[in-house]
Amino acid sequence: FMKTSNWLFSILAGALLSACQSAPEATWVSTTFDQRWVEENNVAAASGNQADAVIDTSRVAQVIDGFGTCFNELGWTSLSKLDEATREAILREMFSPGIGANFTICRMPVAANDFALDWYSYNENEGDFAMEKFSIAHDEQTLIPFIQAAQAYNPDLKIWASPWCPPSWMKYSKHYASRSTMKMARELKESLKEGESTYMSKVVDNGLPEDQEYHEGRDAFIQEEPYFKAYALYFSKFIDAYKAKGIDIFMVMPQNEFNSAQIFPSCCWTAKGLSRFIGQYLGPTMRKKGVKLYFGTMERANTALVDTILNDAASGQYVEGVGFQWAGKDALPGIHQNYPQLKFYQTEQECGDGKNDWAGASHSWDLMKHYLKNGVNVYEYWNTSLDEGGVSRWGWSQNSLVVVAPDGKSFTYTPEYFIMKHVSHYVMPGARRIETEGSYEDLLAFINPDRSVVVIAGNNADEARTVTFRINGATYSPTLKAHSVNTFQIK
Repeated sequence: FMKTSNWLFSILAGALLSACQSAPEATWVSTTFDQRWVEENNVAAASGNQADAVIDTSRVAQVIDGFGTCFNELGWTSLSKLDEATREAILREMFSPGIGANFTICRMPVAANDFALDWYSYNENEGDFAMEKFSIAHDEQTLIPFIQAAQAYNPDLKIWASPWCPPSWMKYSKHYASRSTMKMARELKESLKEGESTYMSKVVDNGLPEDQEYHEGRDAFIQEEPYFKAYALYFSKFIDAYKAKGIDIFMVMPQNEFNSAQIFPSCCWTAKGLSRFIGQYLGPTMRKKGVKLYFGTMERANTALVDTILNDAASGQYVEGVGFQWAGKDALPGIHQNYPQLKFYQTEQECGDGKNDWAGASHSWDLMKHYLKNGVNVYEYWNTSLDEGGVSRWGWSQNSLVVVAPDGKSFTYTPEYFIMKHVSHYVMPGARRIETEGSYEDLLAFINPDRSVVVIAGNNADEARTVTFRINGATYSPTLKAHSVNTFQIK
């Protein structure tokens, strides 16, 4: 009996040792504020049953369709200050498959947004319900060359679009903004405590009278059939005009932040008003064109706003997904649970304050974890590139992936770029997120179509920390630098 037991023990021990030795190494890249995208020594698998996080590749969640950024006018004008070779190197780094960020799906505005050069629409000719004077000529200087430059490195880049504001004559106020700049500046100043500063670096009067403001809970768009029909036609002509430029818009959302009255291009809608527009006008028009329609973008933590659209017999039949940003992230878990058949997008990462510091990067990582752990199929950054300071036409300083120096002779990739890259470089379209277990939750895990496993792990502590991962039975114990984000890939 003793001889048999010893023999079995020897066989099991040998098998365990062989399994540990044959388990693949994990390649490892780390980023801190001072040391970005550092290729660390590979991490060998070891024996052991204790683990801070258990990753079982059979426990898969949603499919990942891709990662991306947004095409804004100020993104192109900032990049255009750089010499051609430098600009092309940035575009290659972001969009060329297998090189850098691997961006595959991106957003663009329908006419002006808050990071446009100024207000404009594709038809400011009041009463032109037939859209005879519709034109995208303005975009030929900025948005179109920006997108085409990205397409040169990824011809399969997918583009979707949403308006910030319809033509101004389609609104009751006849103005592109929804909130008076001067009133907002006065209210901000009054609300500040001693020593506090505002995110608005400067104030530019938008000319909207205070008595013409349209706030949340009101339809600023004129709720009459000729305007609804004309606006659906406006979308249709936009898609056709961009298609003629070699840019296929595969999906639209009807309104950016439909609850938010802003000093820049914006338009408040009620959920009921949007439901009517989608169900009777925009939905049928987009279906005829073969363009998908998602509801969004949702910037409120109110699931009832989405329910109103999806549960309406007319509008619900056309909606194939929902986009969330800002406080909308708190509505995502409930909507994902109630409508698992839909696609979900994180449509605009929170934009920061123009400082591009590690605090912003750390917040970006927290946002990615929240959205991806709650079922989004697509995650997108906001400003691709900005001049130093990141100030918009309307005075708001924001972060970006690239910052261009004032003289146009140099640029930097910001910490948030590397946070995005830590995920998007490794996680391919078609990957599945993996549900993880254990006490260590500062991570995301995925399995790619080629069966490679990707683990992104953070350490927000002031000291280095050793974390033990068990992946399909193999154990890895890397020591993560203080205030770092790390990617491990096991092929």
